[in-house]
Amino acid sequence: MTERIVSFVMSGGVGSRLWPLSREDNPKQFHDLSGDGSMLAKTLRRLTARLEGGTPIFLIAAERHADRVHADLAGLDLAGGGPLFEPTGRNTAAAVALATLRTLSEFGDSLVLVVPSDHEISTASQFWQSVEAGTEAAREGRLVVFGIKPTQPETGYGYIEVAAESGGTFDVSRFVEKPDIATAQSYLKAGNFYWNTGIFLFRARTMRDAFIALQPDIWQATEAAYKAATSDLSGLYMPLELYAAIPSNSIDYAIMERAKDIAMVPAGFRWNDLGSWQSLLDVGPADDRGNVIIGDVVAIDCENSYIRSDGRLLSAIGMKDIAIVSTSDATFVAPVSHSQHVKKIVEQLEKSGRLETRFTPAHDRVIESGAWRRRVHHWLFQETLPLWSTSGVDERHGGFHEALGLDASPLMKPKRMRTMARQVYAFAVARARGWDGPADRLISHGIAFMAGKGRTDKGGWVRTLNVDGSVADATEDAYDHSCVLLALAHAHMSGNPDALRLGEETFAFLDAHLEDSRMTGFLETSDGKGERRSNPHMHLLEAFLAWHQATGERAHLRRAARIIDLFRSHFFDPESWTLGEYFDAEWKPSTGEKGSWTEPGHHFEWASLLVDFAGRSGQAELSGFARKLYASATANGLNRATGLAYGAVSRQGLPLDLISRSWPQAEAVKAAIALDGSGGPDLKPEIEARVGRLFRWHIDPAPLGLWIDRIDERGRSLASDVPASIFYHLVCALTQYLDSTADPKA
Repeated sequence: MTERIVSFVMSGGVGSRLWPLSREDNPKQFHDLSGDGSMLAKTLRRLTARLEGGTPIFLIAAERHADRVHADLAGLDLAGGGPLFEPTGRNTAAAVALATLRTLSEFGDSLVLVVPSDHEISTASQFWQSVEAGTEAAREGRLVVFGIKPTQPETGYGYIEVAAESGGTFDVSRFVEKPDIATAQSYLKAGNFYWNTGIFLFRARTMRDAFIALQPDIWQATEAAYKAATSDLSGLYMPLELYAAIPSNSIDYAIMERAKDIAMVPAGFRWNDLGSWQSLLDVGPADDRGNVIIGDVVAIDCENSYIRSDGRLLSAIGMKDIAIVSTSDATFVAPVSHSQHVKKIVEQLEKSGRLETRFTPAHDRVIESGAWRRRVHHWLFQETLPLWSTSGVDERHGGFHEALGLDASPLMKPKRMRTMARQVYAFAVARARGWDGPADRLISHGIAFMAGKGRTDKGGWVRTLNVDGSVADATEDAYDHSCVLLALAHAHMSGNPDALRLGEETFAFLDAHLEDSRMTGFLETSDGKGERRSNPHMHLLEAFLAWHQATGERAHLRRAARIIDLFRSHFFDPESWTLGEYFDAEWKPSTGEKGSWTEPGHHFEWASLLVDFAGRSGQAELSGFARKLYASATANGLNRATGLAYGAVSRQGLPLDLISRSWPQAEAVKAAIALDGSGGPDLKPEIEARVGRLFRWHIDPAPLGLWIDRIDERGRSLASDVPASIFYHLVCALTQYLDSTADPKA
């Protein structure tokens, strides 16, 4: 009876050597590179073609690619298999350990076949003939690998050195990493070196025992994640915090280079890992001059060149041995012999915060810019502003209500100065964008309450007022003062007669009582006590830029520049592209969890402000920092289930606060709008998607004119009220969206 083989396809790579076609969000295994389906689909079809009997087929893939995976699985009989989704990449050792665990738990000590998803193999029958040739050695408890006899000195592949041969199977002497050209030539001449295909066959217990002996930490961590996994019809999902704890290592380093008694079967199939533009030139349909031409290309007098356009017309004359690959947002040109080095380009782009390595502006995913305009305009001007300009205003005691219930009734909560100021700001922004409501009266109403009830003896502003306007907390807080300054700047631009004077008085208080005497930013409160935070400084930067807009005075830019200096020197971590939140008096990260606490929403806010300051100051390099913050927040700070930003994640990308609030989603919209015009990729589809998520999760499920502020990790509402402090985030982001998508001819 034919022994069962359980097959696993590894589909977690990025394929950066095929940039700009292959990106993080759309790696090479999902591309159709030869005209007969994606590489992943072809791999799956190959595995279903075993003549000696069926094989359950499992797919180990990144959870963020779940939609693409399900599309490629459509119509395929996996014989009881299915997808296993990794919440984050932990390299191939974790994938092989996961495959082993799945086999042991469901099929016992069966043979396991592990294959990459992105290799070109000649025929399914030749592939399976080679696999069957290795089953006897695998049954005997040997780890089996498959090697390809080299045809040229290739520097892009790993090698296997073999010794004695018995019955068509060789003993492996050692594995060798990608060599330089001279070493590759010596391997070719020696005759006992093979290219390593990265395909493995083994008994489940054999691999389990190898992990326990050689890498017990990887095995134990993977086992913990697997045991905590949940399954549904779409696949198996593992908890991020457990899977991220698995040490990241390749199966070659972790096991194969250290294990004993490894066998190699010479593969009887043609093979190419399609890991470079040279490899695509080798296998592609060439014309009579050796060129592979794909897309809208006109090529004259070209030879042995790979020329591809995935967008606009590409023309080339006299190219020889050249790779030219053009997408809608990037072009790569290099001698074909150098195309292995495209990784250097990718590394340089990532260092500078370019998003072209992460996002694919694919035509089939582009959403028409401005698709949400009608809904946004109606929600702002017909639903939200009318509600908050009436129900949100405390006509009896003054100021604005701190929160409304989900029935739009006012809640009698203490009134924070920052909320009063933000309401003034929001109505001023709405007025500037054409709202025909009573903005001037509301701005004056708010400022009269703030100035009449909320000033301190030193000339500052209190933190909190009771509902009736009496002082509840007289602390003079930098965060509150930033909000007051922001409101007064926009009130001044709206024509309020008191705003300029009050702004000047607030700046005088700021300089006298909140400025750090060491000239390293601002104190949290006027008594100088407590830990330091980056967030009040961000809001002060926002206020300074608003006052520069309002007055044109460069003194406000100089104030802003001091905060930018703090950002460069202390707040931003260049290794993880993250922004610290909590610091000690010397601006060193706080100890414990607070030291690694980062907030995606603040990354988005800083990104917008950095682009704004760059435009005003001429410090263009700050846009690179903004792109890095945006990339970090979108790569590590989003809930995979909803696409919404988490409350907080660690610098390593582990969720610390699983709640998604409405304001970070609004700030994500602002950041994408700011970056769309800063020299990077076209983010208009990203802008539309972020507006769509904001409405999908936070606005559309709420009563008219309100929003759901808090959503759990599964997309369920946790809201019990509607905080007014969020109003300004939404008004600012959505008016910017309307501005950015306006028809310039209108």
